[in-house]
Amino acid sequence: MKKLYAVFLLISISSFAQEIALVKYNGGGDWYANPTSLPNLIQFCNANIGTIIKPKPATVSPGSSDIFSYPYVHMTGHGNVVFNDAEISNLKKYLQSGGFLHIDDNYGMDQYIRKEIKKIFPNNSLVEIPATHAIFQKPFLFSNGLPKIHEHEGKRPQAFGIFIDSKLVLLYTFECDLGDGWEDPEVHNDPAGVREKALKMGANIINYIFNN
Repeated sequence: MKKLYAVFLLISISSFAQEIALVKYNGGGDWYANPTSLPNLIQFCNANIGTIIKPKPATVSPGSSDIFSYPYVHMTGHGNVVFNDAEISNLKKYLQSGGFLHIDDNYGMDQYIRKEIKKIFPNNSLVEIPATHAIFQKPFLFSNGLPKIHEHEGKRPQAFGIFIDSKLVLLYTFECDLGDGWEDPEVHNDPAGVREKALKMGANIINYIFNN
């Protein structure tokens, strides 16, 4: 079965037009936050790193078999997240089969999402990803690791991950708000340089997925 899932993902990655998706989760958190983020990231990647991704991201539930069609799925929000047993099993199979989950804490998600990640991988701990990791190296160099996009409590931005056989399959970005930096300029009135940093870091994530 894992081989079959892997074939689905390979087809998605190698087909003419790739597609990425936003995860619609349960628990009451605003999974729909940052509606312009993924479309802007897609546009940036298609223009700057040679990807061919459909301009409109899909929406997928964590328990759906459709998730295996997307090499990259994104989660964000400010509040509670709850995965049921079927969703936990499905997400684990997806990640073990070559899928990639990026969770971007939009501030307020941390206390909830860490518990749910532990349910997916009870024997794996989130580890901080060093600045020397490939995801920070190309195509854009971030010599200090994850950039700070929005300030909340004066904490440094951190990137955490779950690795399977040395490959990063789950990325959790914390105290950073990458997704806010991907949004339309008028949403947060971020300076152009801040938005550029966020989009470049997002492009690095997409590049890592499609080349590893």
